[in-house]
Amino acid sequence: MGEKDIMDQEEIYSKVLRAGRRTYFFDVRSTKAGDYYLTITESKKFTHDDGSFHYKKHKIYLYKEDFTAFKEIMEEMMDYIIDEKGQEVISERHQKDFKKEEEETTVSENGSTTESFTDVDFDDI
Repeated sequence: MGEKDIMDQEEIYSKVLRAGRRTYFFDVRSTKAGDYYLTITESKKFTHDDGSFHYKKHKIYLYKEDFTAFKEIMEEMMDYIIDEKGQEVISERHQKDFKKEEEETTVSENGSTTESFTDVDFDDI
């Protein structure tokens, strides 16, 4: 591999987004013609029972001629998800360490606090 080929593989500009077990890499790279394109790589860590681990990576190559359409569709999809499901991350409820607030503290008109919760007895159903 020649020196030019090695330089084509180098990142021009990079950002990293760590999100739990996933890490996203945003890298600006150069084509052989000297133009720039974007790679987005998702790297996800998998741990084996013996404590060893490996990463699975998925990569998207995005070229300038597709930026406008990609951005418009991405924004539309994100807006749709937020409009339909709100900002709360529902999947967090299903994680082992998620702690749901069972009791709620309220302030009455006289300024005192009361704790209340809904107790469901399955014999009532």
